[in-house]
Amino acid sequence: MHQDPRPRLILGSGSPYRRELLERLHIPFEVATPDIDETPLAGEAPEATALRLSQRKAEAIAAHHPAALVIGSDQVLTLDGAQMGKPGTHDKAVAQLRRMRGRTATFHSALCLLDGRTGTVQLADVQTRVTMRDLSDAEIEAYLQLERPYDVAGSAKSEGLGIALLARVESDDPTALVGLPLIALTGMLRQAGYPLLAA
Repeated sequence: MHQDPRPRLILGSGSPYRRELLERLHIPFEVATPDIDETPLAGEAPEATALRLSQRKAEAIAAHHPAALVIGSDQVLTLDGAQMGKPGTHDKAVAQLRRMRGRTATFHSALCLLDGRTGTVQLADVQTRVTMRDLSDAEIEAYLQLERPYDVAGSAKSEGLGIALLARVESDDPTALVGLPLIALTGMLRQAGYPLLAA
């Protein structure tokens, strides 16, 4: 029986959206959900929060799987420099979408690849600028009733009907907005010596 020479690859995230993205690469991986405090630190810049949390997630999983490659990722949404998290409730989602309509927000999609074999850590912050349409209150309400995007930062699932809320998306990595920047990740995996296109 041929044994796969590649190291174990673990996605340190409970997000189904990140799992679906990683499946695009056709490589074997496992999923483990890290248990960390995701509260931003006082005075912490949004990109610093995203990078710190992506690394903390990877470290939390790597502590239990020391010889694996572990992917940690975190996303922080900012508008006017202030962080906006997952709404959690309908009323908070309404407030977020009202605040963002007709305006441009920035998503910081941070990525960490921790190589448990060497202790090497690679980090990246992939930014996506998103301009929302000038939505009416009725459109916001209709969207929320249909998709109920209460578990995503900014209250809009771009991989679903939420794309109809957007006027423009600017990014170097089209998968970053969904939460796992695959262009950055494949570069990190190559750097770690993980063969992506092995025959």
